[in-house]
Amino acid sequence: MTELLPGVTAATVDARIRIHHLESGPADGEPVVLLHGNLSTGRFFEHLMSPASERFCYLAPDMRGFGRSERVPIDATRGLGDWADDLVSYLQTLGVERPHLVGWSTAGAAIALVARQVPVASLTFLDPVSPYGFGGTFADGTPCFDDHAGTGAGVANPHFVELLRVGDRSTDEPVSPRNVMNGTYWSPSFRLPPEREELLLDEILLTHIAEDGYPGDSTTSKNWPGAAPGTHGLLNALSPKYCSWAWLPEIDPKPPVLWTHGEQDLVVADGSYLELGMLGQAGMVPGWPGVDVFPPQPMITQIRTVLGRYEQAGGRVRTEVFAGSGHGPHVDAAERWLEIATEFWAASA
Repeated sequence: MTELLPGVTAATVDARIRIHHLESGPADGEPVVLLHGNLSTGRFFEHLMSPASERFCYLAPDMRGFGRSERVPIDATRGLGDWADDLVSYLQTLGVERPHLVGWSTAGAAIALVARQVPVASLTFLDPVSPYGFGGTFADGTPCFDDHAGTGAGVANPHFVELLRVGDRSTDEPVSPRNVMNGTYWSPSFRLPPEREELLLDEILLTHIAEDGYPGDSTTSKNWPGAAPGTHGLLNALSPKYCSWAWLPEIDPKPPVLWTHGEQDLVVADGSYLELGMLGQAGMVPGWPGVDVFPPQPMITQIRTVLGRYEQAGGRVRTEVFAGSGHGPHVDAAERWLEIATEFWAASA
C-alpha cells in the first residue's frame, strides 16, 4: 500500500466481514464516517483526513467488493443492505455511537439504511444515487418495465469491465479506468496531481470483478434493451428493482441532512449519459422505445422531491450546489466542501 498522508493511519477491523479502513483525528473525537461510492475506496477521502482534525475522528472504510476489505459476495436483492449491515457491525465493533455519516454516490443509499437501524448524528448525501435507484424509472419512481429491464449489471459496458479486470492503466481507450475516473468522477476540467492520479487508479483496480462483485449477473428480458437485473453484484444492487431510499421521510427520529451536489455531475443528473434512457434518446443504444416508455431518469428532481418530503415531515435539510464541480465536489472543490461539511457536522452534534 502506498504511503499514507500525514496524520492518517490504516488498520483492519474484524466485524461482520473483515474491513480495511483509514483513520485520523482524536480517538475520542466526534466520529465522521466517510463512505465511498462505486469503483472507489476509502482513499478517495484521504486528502480530507490530513492533517488530522482536532475535533472529528474520521473513519473511511473500504466497502464490500472494493479495496482491501474481505472479498465476499454482494446480495443484490437486498439493495445496499449488505453495505448497511457491514457498516452497522463495523461501528458496533469499534464502539462508535451516533456518527455523522457521509455517503458518496452509491453509499447514499447505504447511509439511509443505516439510519433506520442505529442512531446517527447526521446524514451527508454527497452526489447520492437517486432515491429510486439508478436508471429505468419515471419521475415518480415508477419503473419503466415490470422486470426493470435496462438497469443493473446487464447494461454495463463489457469492454470497460474487461479493462478493469486486466488492470488497464492506459489512456488508449475512451472507457479505460483512468479516462472514466478523470471524465466522470469529478469535473472533466479538473486534474489530480500525477502521483495522486496514479494512487487512486490503483484503488479503482482493486475492485472485485465477479458476478457476485462488480458488475454482477444479469437475466434476459423481452423488454428493451434485452437485459434485466440479476440477483448478485453491485450494479444490480443499484437497480431500482432493489435499491430505494425514497422512504427516508418516514424515519423517526430524523437526523439533520446535508445534500451536496456538483453542478457538472455527469453521473447523477437529470439526463445522465451513464443511464440507458439518456443513451437511448441520444441514439447511442439502438431500439430505444421512446420517452413515453423509457425516459431519461430525472435523478436530481427525484432527490430534491424526496428531501422536500423529508422537510415537510419535520426533518432539517441543507442543500449546497457546487458550481464547476462534478460527481466528486469533495475532490474538485475539497477545501470548500470540507468547510461546509464540518460546519454542518458541528451544528448537528
